[in-house]
Amino acid sequence: MQANANVSAEEIARFEKLASRWWDPDGESRPLHDLNPVRAAYVSGRANLRGARVVDVGCGGGLLSEALARAGGNVTAIDLGAKLIEIAKLHLFESNLSVDYRVQSSTELAETEPASFDVVCCMEMIEHVPDPAALIRDLSVMLKPGGQLFLSTLNRTPAAFGAAIVGAEYLMRLLPRGTHHYAQFLKPSEIAGMLRRFNLELEDIQGLAYNPLTRNARLTGNTAVNYVLSARKLA
Repeated sequence: MQANANVSAEEIARFEKLASRWWDPDGESRPLHDLNPVRAAYVSGRANLRGARVVDVGCGGGLLSEALARAGGNVTAIDLGAKLIEIAKLHLFESNLSVDYRVQSSTELAETEPASFDVVCCMEMIEHVPDPAALIRDLSVMLKPGGQLFLSTLNRTPAAFGAAIVGAEYLMRLLPRGTHHYAQFLKPSEIAGMLRRFNLELEDIQGLAYNPLTRNARLTGNTAVNYVLSARKLA
């Protein structure tokens, strides 16, 4: 584990347990498979990915990374789960795509490649780190002036607690118990404050609705459970 990493070893170990079945659409990562096309479409619909330098922070086994590469992005993808990066690299032999996968922290990438990326994506990661503001700072540092940030997370509401923890982890068992901690969920207003603090301007925010029975995912105006946003780095 990198010494300066903004990460919980417990969280990394939890997600590494899912590595072997990460690309199984009916396995433990099933919700990620169902939500990934909507997230990828949100990014590609708001940013010109063709030839753009893109980084996927907290890439896991590479679901979004490959989608961004397929849309034309020159993709770097980082995660501190070495087993997840190994699985992501192996899947490239099936997809025939090109992604630069690295076992690397956001802090290290921000330090070594500041103002280097046109697009930064960080999906479903910020609620798992000890210091969310430090992560936003790293993401901002990576971006070129005028570059775009795309981020998704869970709102800290009773609805999110019911859907993401009680429903997904305990009743339907779509996710391993302990995947989420309600106290770490973030309200949009809290994220917006962090964005302003680090020279990022919120441009759009939309809810992500997901029906686990039909496996249907879509954008919605209701941000009470899960939401995705875009922001732009000011010059």
